[in-house]
Amino acid sequence: MSDLIVFSGLPGAGKSTLAEAYGDWLGVPVLSIDPVDRAMQAMGVTESRPGVTAYVVVEALAEEHLRRGRGVVVDAVNAVEVARQQWRDLADRTGAELRFVEVVCSDRALHRDRVEKRHAADPWKPDWAAVAGREFEPWADERTVVDSATASTADLLDRLAAG
Repeated sequence: MSDLIVFSGLPGAGKSTLAEAYGDWLGVPVLSIDPVDRAMQAMGVTESRPGVTAYVVVEALAEEHLRRGRGVVVDAVNAVEVARQQWRDLADRTGAELRFVEVVCSDRALHRDRVEKRHAADPWKPDWAAVAGREFEPWADERTVVDSATASTADLLDRLAAG
């Protein structure tokens, strides 16, 4: 059975850093929404619901890996229930073992600093106003919650690796 590990959290929380480290540790691909979304925008692909198309593309890529018996890590905000349901449905279709990991940054000043630095270096990335104003629907799923403000990436990786 393949593993589908879905990392979730606000931009700047540390989810991409941890997802990439975990994918490397597992030896599985990490599929991130952001580069897909950015590539589509660069090609002039527009949509009525921003981000949805990128989620569907990443889902299709993940499904290809899972059907071949390979695990995959998904890196996405997953702020809404419909996005989370997409991964549940994928796990059901492929027989994959689904695990959600929510990455938070409990230190608001640190989180803001991360977001502002990323936005200054790359204006495509959201600014603090966009991140701070983003709604994040409550979770119904069991998930592992890790706080990037209280532990290093290596420590968080050790925690995830321990199960």
